[in-house]
Amino acid sequence: MAFVDTMLDESDSDFIIVDRHHMPGGHWNDAYPFVRLHQPSAFYGVSSIKLGDDRIDQAGSNKGFFELATGSEVVAYFDRVMRERLLPSGRVKYFQMSDFTEDGKIKSLLSGDITDVSIRKKVVDGTFFSTSVPSTHTRPYEVDDGVTCIPPNRLPFEAAKFEHYMVLGGGKTAMDSVVWLLDNGASPEAITWICPRASWLINRRITQPGRTFFKDSVGGAADQFEALGEATSISDLFERLEAANLMLRVDQSVEPEMFHYATSSIGEVEQLRRVENVVRGERVSSISPGRVELKSGGTLEAKPDTLYVDCTASAVDFVKQQDVPVFTSDRITLQPVFAPLASYSAAIIAYVEAKYGDDDQKNVFCKPVPLADTPAEWPASTLGNMMNQNAWSQDEKLRDWTQSCRLNPTAAAVNDPTPLTEEEKAIVSRVRNAVMPAVMNIHKLMAAETEPA
Repeated sequence: MAFVDTMLDESDSDFIIVDRHHMPGGHWNDAYPFVRLHQPSAFYGVSSIKLGDDRIDQAGSNKGFFELATGSEVVAYFDRVMRERLLPSGRVKYFQMSDFTEDGKIKSLLSGDITDVSIRKKVVDGTFFSTSVPSTHTRPYEVDDGVTCIPPNRLPFEAAKFEHYMVLGGGKTAMDSVVWLLDNGASPEAITWICPRASWLINRRITQPGRTFFKDSVGGAADQFEALGEATSISDLFERLEAANLMLRVDQSVEPEMFHYATSSIGEVEQLRRVENVVRGERVSSISPGRVELKSGGTLEAKPDTLYVDCTASAVDFVKQQDVPVFTSDRITLQPVFAPLASYSAAIIAYVEAKYGDDDQKNVFCKPVPLADTPAEWPASTLGNMMNQNAWSQDEKLRDWTQSCRLNPTAAAVNDPTPLTEEEKAIVSRVRNAVMPAVMNIHKLMAAETEPA
């Protein structure tokens, strides 16, 4: 939808959107009811329509920061975009509850009816990463009868029936589930968290847009580039990022093995630290009444009145990150070109498709940026962002458009007409001075990671 939204402004093309869901919003239709955006609503969605009210939250764990839309707000927003922006254009047709077949037809998932399609230009593939959420994925372990194991979607409806809880998974969904339980009155002693991999978390403070948070966001970028330029290893890099308050971790005695761009506030991390029953480095192979079998061969005893919360889905198929160009002669494969911002990336790809004629030139501007799975992969992802941004900055037309795009997290600060203070000028200077040393040292860090032990 972010791709089509930009193309409507920048081209005269017509579009057919084929959606397996019953309404716009993609995987947000399947998300748990207490989910919120990781990033501020201010730069999520499609470029032409604002999400939220640019409100600063006054209560809760996000207090003092820009609002984070709830899952239901996101779904309502995309439905509004479809009804008020895309369909009224007269250039968009929307086939919900449908699939696109390999031979180029649209098949209704309900009736089986086939609609023939004449593709005048290109197929736009928005399914590259096969996004998975707990409510739709297949659990990777066996669950016996007599055990209640639910996706987090059911947690608000089932939690009150149990006295103990076991949360399975190490990602942001598991963290959200633990925080939800604690926020709603569950005792930390009643929660067991089976966490296969600890995760580094981005401090939400540095993701805030606009001049109000200039020292945090742009200053955070300066701190990040300086750390990248000075680090002697991946471990040293993340220690520097943590010392600069850019990265957070729940247990400071454990070196995280995962980095999925999960963003959190210090308040949420402090909540997670209240849970002491954390089983680290383990994965579940089966659950039977009162007993959890681990893939390592160990077992855990569980109280009979335990509710198991499955948070083991992986949002991204990291194995699928192949060397596939964004642009080919007959296909556009939507991928991150500024990780991890999916909607901003899709909008950039749309602008490039509309304004530049040669696929080779388009692919220079839109080199896929691999999403990191581990801390060791994050520098390569960051370098990909930096290289793409450099390419955009060299083209006046593309540079001006990215700086005006609502989905660009730095646009609000860049477009603020208020003159920079001397302190802000010094921060900008730090960023400029740190970029090249960061690029050079990232290559060294990446090479060190690939050297045989």
